[in-house]
Amino acid sequence: MRRMVAETRLHPADLILPAFVREGVSEPVPIAAMPGVVQHTRDTLRKAAAEAVAAGVSGIMLFGVPEDGKKDADGTAGTDPDGILQVALRDVRAEVGDDLVIMSDLCLDEYTDHGHCGVLDEHGRVDNDATLERYAEMAQVQADAGAHVVGPSGMMDGQVGVIRDALDTIGKEDVSILAYTAKYSSAFYGPFREAVGSSLVGDRKTYQQDPANLRESMRELALDLEEGADMVMVKPAGPYLDVLAKVAESVDVPVAAYQISGEYSMIEAAAEKGWIDRDKAILETLTGIRRAGARTILTYWATEVAQKLSRGL
Repeated sequence: MRRMVAETRLHPADLILPAFVREGVSEPVPIAAMPGVVQHTRDTLRKAAAEAVAAGVSGIMLFGVPEDGKKDADGTAGTDPDGILQVALRDVRAEVGDDLVIMSDLCLDEYTDHGHCGVLDEHGRVDNDATLERYAEMAQVQADAGAHVVGPSGMMDGQVGVIRDALDTIGKEDVSILAYTAKYSSAFYGPFREAVGSSLVGDRKTYQQDPANLRESMRELALDLEEGADMVMVKPAGPYLDVLAKVAESVDVPVAAYQISGEYSMIEAAAEKGWIDRDKAILETLTGIRRAGARTILTYWATEVAQKLSRGL
């Protein structure tokens, strides 16, 4: 009876798998702070993409991790056509074609030696306009490498409009933009920084949003839509369900939410201690995110959950 009258349902197609690919490794590298998640080799990434397709997952979001020594102040590995993310995009596109929506993280933080999401000015501050020029280049090389969707996550003012123009300029009008519209300066990003080998010292409070503010997110939403965002995202998901619900009520474009590394790791750690039922907690959190208004959810459990949903579990 509960199943019959359920108001919110999860489906494999609601899920997107974030995946990390590391340059120069021959075996997957476990991420200590995210039990069960790895930095993939190119080969294991292809296998993970194929498994996601078989499970019914709708998309994969790729993050590149360059070799040590390839980071610099401008994040040039992020715009190198032979950089790890661009190579991985071509690999996954060759493996699954259009059976999976292939998304790419469009940000400089994985590639800069200072770990910030943009280039810095002479005072060590993130230079918004100079960063936009780099984002335009990133969008073009990622689209050329096979991305169906680019996900600008750096929270620079005007990034969506600049990226849309850059894509249109090279005839990539069909490449969509998933805007990281409401991305908060969160304590829950910690494990992710290990996952991408971040070099960050300090924080990103000058360009990510204040957790105390909701109206600010709505202003960001209006700007992203005006600039041409095809989809919008709230990140993190769990601590910001009120923001997610408000965004979902306000727009007629698809809304995504990112269940981030800290949300993942807390459940895995508590389950390992025997304090919670792991599988039930995973489904409960994902259902809550879906109920709040997310059309799609980025989650590190995407393939696992999709497989269980397909079996009716």
